[in-house]
Amino acid sequence: MFKIVNWMLVSRSQLLTDLLECRWPQEFLIKLTHASPGNLADKLDSHLVSVVVFDLATVDLQQSYQLQRLIEREYSSIKTVFLNFPRQIDAKFLIHPATSVGVFYLDSGISEISSGLNDILKGRSVMPFELHQSMLHDDTEDETDSLTIREREVLQALLSGSTNLDIANQLFVSESTIKTHLYRAFRKIGVSSRGQAIAWAQTHMHEVRC
Repeated sequence: MFKIVNWMLVSRSQLLTDLLECRWPQEFLIKLTHASPGNLADKLDSHLVSVVVFDLATVDLQQSYQLQRLIEREYSSIKTVFLNFPRQIDAKFLIHPATSVGVFYLDSGISEISSGLNDILKGRSVMPFELHQSMLHDDTEDETDSLTIREREVLQALLSGSTNLDIANQLFVSESTIKTHLYRAFRKIGVSSRGQAIAWAQTHMHEVRC
């Protein structure tokens, strides 16, 4: 069981930051600091942090994914929690079993979040049941590290210089769907940026073409 003493909130909402700074330190007996997506890495170097809480209502999925990957690689002792997790978008690629300990949907109430955070303080993980089950299914499939046909198509399109919107139009899906395919592919091939994905595809796409 890990001991949580210092938490860091990553959010662009000053209102949320002020609210939680008033409530959380007294409720959970923690020290809460604030970071923006742009200065999180610097703050992690200068602060002793046990848990990083991402506010997905104000931090976009791409930045959250990149920051989560940074924590996985360089700060593996830090745990992550996601507030305002979207229901309508497949954002499971953000969650890493070794570091992610809490997920709260956008419509989660304060009492539900407080109860969940108390469980996290006791060393438990808190994740919606249906999301947990869905990830178990994905883990079984991902053990082969195989890219889906659609993920291969999206990676192939990156090589031609297409934007996400271009790819969405080519495949007759939404831009958010393309982002989901990209992030899932990123995790499977072990990269964290579009440039790295392009470099990987230039070397390996001959191995994954249908």
